[in-house]
Amino acid sequence: MKFKVALAQVESFTDEEENLTTAAKMAKKAKKTGAQLLVFPELFMSSLPPDADLTQTQRHVESLHGPFVSAMRELADQWQLWLVFGFREQNTQATDSRVRNTVVVVDDAGEIQGVYHKTHLYDAFGTQESQTVAPGDQLFEPIATPFGRIGLFVCYELRFPEIARYQALHGADLIIVPAAWYQGKLKRQHWQTLTTARALENTVFVAACDQPAANKCIGRSLVVDPAGVVLDQAGEKDELLVVTIDRERISQVRQILPTADQRRTELY
Repeated sequence: MKFKVALAQVESFTDEEENLTTAAKMAKKAKKTGAQLLVFPELFMSSLPPDADLTQTQRHVESLHGPFVSAMRELADQWQLWLVFGFREQNTQATDSRVRNTVVVVDDAGEIQGVYHKTHLYDAFGTQESQTVAPGDQLFEPIATPFGRIGLFVCYELRFPEIARYQALHGADLIIVPAAWYQGKLKRQHWQTLTTARALENTVFVAACDQPAANKCIGRSLVVDPAGVVLDQAGEKDELLVVTIDRERISQVRQILPTADQRRTELY
């Protein structure tokens, strides 16, 4: 089975309404390409500097039933597209004032089919995400869609192969990675290598959607096939990257590279 996935590598602003306007434009454009699934970057709802403190961050949170998620659900229904997007969610734990780094999966009727709270936080390269974000306590469970099973994790979690392996072992055909991969020494190389490795070692498709250079990120969104082949990749600026995925490729690769069946779990 073939289908098209669209990655909206677009600049995110502090103003949520401005980002909703961008989302509407991308949805319309994606629909015209024949895409069935449209992915937005990590924390697409509103962009904040990486050094934003907790007080600043708390000004940009909403509930899962707030106006931003509601508007995105309406877009999904309007254009009959599955949407994946990130936002800062209000923490329901009274003892923790930090927010949640949340990704939502919405189907083409506007219904929420999946919610994931980022579990492995970006406490690296001089940044301390855990100062403002409370980690989730469970991995995403891949969900069934009309175009295969979708797995999911977020940005920095590319560096933890166990997360991608969990998705693959639970039947994911395609792993979605919304990201805000900041610029820095070797960061482009890390992004390319890790995304390719996660696809190849699990013989699944991986679609990683980053924020563009305007948000101090590297852009370079890409889709990688189960053999580690980059099917297409964006540049550094705003771009809608549309890629055709053929799920039969998974079985083809696994016939000649059966690593999933060769794992010796008794050793590890």
